[in-house]
Amino acid sequence: MSKTKRAGEQELAVNGGPKAFAGMTGKPQPKIGVDEFMSVAERFGFTGEALGRIRAAVSNDDFVGGGPNLARYLCAFPEPTKSEQFEAAAREMFGVRHALSISSGTAAVHAAAAAVGAAPGKEVIVPAIGFMATSAALAMTGATPVFCDVDESFQMDPGKIEPLITARTVAVAPTHQWGGVCDMEAIVAVAGRHGLKVIEDCAQSPGGRYRGRYVGTIGDVGCFSISAYKIIGGGEGGLLVTDDEALYDRARQLAECGGLWREDRFAPPRYEGELFVGTNYRMSELEAAVDVVQLAKLEDVVRRHRKVFARVTGRLGTFREIVPRRVTDAEGWIGYELRFYPETHELGRQIAAALTAEGIGCGYRGPDAAPDWHVYHHMFPVILDPATGEPRYRRGDCPIADDLYDRSVRVGLDQWLSQADCDAVAAGINKVLSAYCTPDERAAKWL
Repeated sequence: MSKTKRAGEQELAVNGGPKAFAGMTGKPQPKIGVDEFMSVAERFGFTGEALGRIRAAVSNDDFVGGGPNLARYLCAFPEPTKSEQFEAAAREMFGVRHALSISSGTAAVHAAAAAVGAAPGKEVIVPAIGFMATSAALAMTGATPVFCDVDESFQMDPGKIEPLITARTVAVAPTHQWGGVCDMEAIVAVAGRHGLKVIEDCAQSPGGRYRGRYVGTIGDVGCFSISAYKIIGGGEGGLLVTDDEALYDRARQLAECGGLWREDRFAPPRYEGELFVGTNYRMSELEAAVDVVQLAKLEDVVRRHRKVFARVTGRLGTFREIVPRRVTDAEGWIGYELRFYPETHELGRQIAAALTAEGIGCGYRGPDAAPDWHVYHHMFPVILDPATGEPRYRRGDCPIADDLYDRSVRVGLDQWLSQADCDAVAAGINKVLSAYCTPDERAAKWL
């Protein structure tokens, strides 16, 4: 029974009466506006005068669609987001079917590990030299990192992998160290014989190649750090690439547990293993906007490094008391540093001090150096047993890594060195090595 409308009452809108709220009259301001834009401009390091010119040129009224959204989803613009542009550029550059923009290289390794089945009770073989982030990301899945010794290239020694494989092993995770590349043919062959997946950590060698193929595209999954600490990247970012659709889906599930990546976000699993508990490692649109530009610069950055490395090493003599770091692929090596191994620690200290005096930046650890999370027996968060506090690994378990890491002299090579700069660096190295070592044409070559 309908009620009788009393005097002064208005007809309900549902019955044809006027709306109580016809629309908002207040003028909304964008959630993210010019102030945030100026904060980014300040972080880029513009002068105060330049910031004033930028601020005078823009206002909140200039935004389209009520202001920007700095996440990859819910973007108001019809063109692809910066994250999507970054992924498209990576697919084209590396020639892969799938690319995932992600918050860091560590996140990429974590997602890759979950994708290949790393979990409690499982094991993944990792190199004894390499930043701890790789083994830590693997450990976050509950799997146990198993350290493999290295060879004179500072990369995982393929000949040491097989004895470490057990029924619990699910993957091998070689790390392409310090601008170098691993012997991927041998590593993939060992993994293939045992049905293991290969996760390539390319954080320190993006753009490196092995026998003409980009590192990161040879194994099952490739992981990159695209960050301010690496040769490209502006802040904190990462990238994961693969040709395997199932591994790509599982990596996205770990990185985007909110399900936004799925066409039907909340649907049940489409196949066994598709869905599991993950986290949120999505890349910010601000980071992607920088990194899509950075990725386009990668080939030129690598080319400059290779040119510098080739010119310096091409002018170095050979000496009986030192062994240069072995180069697994001279054409694919990036070469942003030069390493060699003196016969003794005393000789190493003398050479490093003399090079520094010549104006050539270098480093030398020696046997009594402070702990360093680049060598396995110092990776305390990974190797310490949480129940007992005792280390699972000690110095001596990977003797080649122990010896070479402490006994290597490192000379950094800047991509912007001119030919004259390269010649001066090479002359300085020759000057020092000639003073402390014996020139010998039969000694180990630099390349």
